[in-house]
Amino acid sequence: MHENLYVICGVDEAGKGSVLGPMVVVAVGVQSDTVFSNLNVKDSKLLSAEQRERLFNQICPLCKLATVVISAEHIDSRSSNVTMNLCVARAHAKVIRQICPDTAYVDACDVKPTRYAQMVREYLTSECEIVSEHHADKTYKVVSAASIVAKVLRDREIDNLAKIFGNIGSGYPSDPTTIEFLSSYINKYHTPPSFARKSWKTIGRLMAAFEQRTLV
Repeated sequence: MHENLYVICGVDEAGKGSVLGPMVVVAVGVQSDTVFSNLNVKDSKLLSAEQRERLFNQICPLCKLATVVISAEHIDSRSSNVTMNLCVARAHAKVIRQICPDTAYVDACDVKPTRYAQMVREYLTSECEIVSEHHADKTYKVVSAASIVAKVLRDREIDNLAKIFGNIGSGYPSDPTTIEFLSSYINKYHTPPSFARKSWKTIGRLMAAFEQRTLV
């Protein structure tokens, strides 16, 4: 019998490219990904919000969860030599350390998966094989499960912000509702909201546009 209850884990994050709100990183630890055999787990982007919520409630009792929520302020506070990929790698390592699996499957955040695996490995404190692949959330059920949990938790964070500030959209730069909210907020308060990633180019462009308008 293996001494470790959680032999493998899957790791994924939600909100990496968002301009509003936190990034949520999740590791799902299990003895085997066969625990998800009867569940329709897949990449969270391929599921509706209702499907993700239902699967979230089915996944959680079957595994050990480790979660890290990284605020917009923390992301902005990164030093100039800390890339976003390194920020994610550190967070991936942090949740893996909480599970202590033999093998961790991660969705690679670098163009070179092997390089990303090494980035994660450098922040681990015990032996663990890192399987780093692009689209791991489509290939491995345990990563799909982590993807679903991360997306649900991230959506709840956005919903909580919306209850305070109104409709802020998904928080991503590609969302017109998010851009409209940011433009309106900046026009009214002359600064981005506290939960915006001020280091993002999107905010820089919106602030530049606002400052240009005030000069007219």
